[in-house]
Amino acid sequence: MTTDGRHLMNAGKIPLIAPDLLTDILATASDVALLVSPQRRILSVLVNPMHRAFGQLADWEGLPLAEVLASESLAKYEARLPDVGNVLHQPVAMELNHRDRENWPYPVRYTLHRVSHDDSVLMLGHDLRPVAEVQQQLVAAQLALERDYESQREMDTRYRVLMEISRDPVVMVSMSTGRIADLNPAAALVLGAPRAELLGAAIAQEFEGRRRGEFLEALSSLAVSERAAPIELMARRSQRRLILIPTVFRAAGERIVVCQLDVGDKAALTDDLSDSMGRLYHEGVDGIVFTDGEGVIRSANEAFLNLIDAANIATVRGRSVADYLVRGSVDLRVLLDTVKRTGHLRMYSTRLATDFSGQIAAEISASWLNDRPNPVLALVIRDASRVESMRRPPTGMTGEDGSRNVMELVGASTLKEIVAETTDVIERMCIETALELTRNNRVAAADMLSLSRQSLYVKLRKYGLINKDGE
Repeated sequence: MTTDGRHLMNAGKIPLIAPDLLTDILATASDVALLVSPQRRILSVLVNPMHRAFGQLADWEGLPLAEVLASESLAKYEARLPDVGNVLHQPVAMELNHRDRENWPYPVRYTLHRVSHDDSVLMLGHDLRPVAEVQQQLVAAQLALERDYESQREMDTRYRVLMEISRDPVVMVSMSTGRIADLNPAAALVLGAPRAELLGAAIAQEFEGRRRGEFLEALSSLAVSERAAPIELMARRSQRRLILIPTVFRAAGERIVVCQLDVGDKAALTDDLSDSMGRLYHEGVDGIVFTDGEGVIRSANEAFLNLIDAANIATVRGRSVADYLVRGSVDLRVLLDTVKRTGHLRMYSTRLATDFSGQIAAEISASWLNDRPNPVLALVIRDASRVESMRRPPTGMTGEDGSRNVMELVGASTLKEIVAETTDVIERMCIETALELTRNNRVAAADMLSLSRQSLYVKLRKYGLINKDGE
């Protein structure tokens, strides 16, 4: 078998080709064919009629080769041109990049053949753009795989670090096999065995009195239930009483159950405390209200709704506590200023306004819960109307000008003088009460009494209360 067909031509087995057929053969044997003169000018362009990607290239005829080739491809062409038509008659193949007038390059693989009669070069080319596109897609796919791999490594590292530093015991169990797929050091500690020994072990065998099928079914049922109680277990190795709370999720087509473990005594104490606090909130006789930092009600119990005669919590939530205080924003300002400064307030006496224009005496205890991003004001409101009715009204009047009994003034003084003296006594008592309620906050006391600050200072000097309240 030979490598060329010269002997076939000599033997007459291949007929001589007519010039008009030669053009069609060259056009269909390649995607594009160029005939280039020794002066590097394109003499003729043939485009495969079945390969429309190149479009019409008739305007290339007569152009210098440098105008249709990229600069580096032109240099490659010049370097390989002397090898075209050498004595070995080996065709010269090379990849050249074309550029159109918008300088958009596209690759073509050419085989160069020298035309003997005038040293022109026939360039038969095959379009490499499909190959280049496939290569680009492969490169893009490889880069995407590398990015996904790095992302997976990062997520795996985060998961491992989280499992290592977590103080809560966590065990992951495969629902199909019932064996431990992963666990953190805290879980290995409470189960009483090294982590390497527990990996792959049957989860049911780590607890006393548990069978594999029943145990997995119980985990699955508990995970999908909304109000089921946690499972109480006894660890076989460590002999510790544990509380198990399962959560099921699906990953890569397999169901995994995440088991959160907790020491039974601690969990029982926490659950008991939470239950007791919940019952106190819902069934307690004192009103309990939680507000935000501005006094807007977030939640309130039934006892508070009974105090203000509210129909339901929806009518209360979102309103300000000041709407239910007789002194309104004055009381609220005193409460907020005091609890934000000291953290709590005990036995603040005031009156509540009900939804039906009624009033009721109340004593308020307040606490400022600021151990969270959004601090909460907690109010405990006690009905003081019965206590107020049992208190005896004061029979004596304090003060230099009010030491005499009102009854003793009748007949000894005119009505105008009696009213003036009793007014001073009542005014002094009101000022003293306001200062006591506001813990000597004179600005708040002035607001409570609807006085200006200057007027309050005048009355403090009038009744000799300047030294009494700390100045």
